[in-house]
Amino acid sequence: SLRRQFPNETYCYDGDVAKLSKNNTFIGHHICVPKEGVAIHINAFNFPVWGMLEKVAVNWFAGVPAIVKPATVTSFLTEAVAKEIIASGIVPPGALQLICGSANGVAITANKHQGIRAGLCWENEVARLVRLHNDANIICIPARFVAEVLAEEMIETFMTTAFEGGRHATRVGKIACG
Repeated sequence: SLRRQFPNETYCYDGDVAKLSKNNTFIGHHICVPKEGVAIHINAFNFPVWGMLEKVAVNWFAGVPAIVKPATVTSFLTEAVAKEIIASGIVPPGALQLICGSANGVAITANKHQGIRAGLCWENEVARLVRLHNDANIICIPARFVAEVLAEEMIETFMTTAFEGGRHATRVGKIACG
């Protein structure tokens, strides 16, 4: 597999050793190390497959996850490519994430699939309730309307809230694609 061709180290050498002294007693070597953070690509490519891949590949080599907001007209193709990338296992979970402006499109699309319960969240209390009462397993955040700090809080709330079950379990159990 492609993954097996990469080293397990958290760095890689870039180029040849540079001789820095007259008698070669002092040398240097450029190395590439992972960066902290995330790369965000918003409508950053005219060609939704290779344009996106050439951008996110650089992020992954640097050890940085990529968040992609595709153009509306090509979002279906971007979604298909993302599914193939994730299914292949060549990148770790969370390395590629797709977002959209209102989050309505991703919620509607995700909820078409059996076993998916995507909840549209715009504030922390909504993020808590979609987990607590609806056992949502995907959080959809409208990037155009939610600040980064609030989005991080909502994700934390979503990830740490357990499904309450009880009277809600009966209703959730009836949700199915048909």
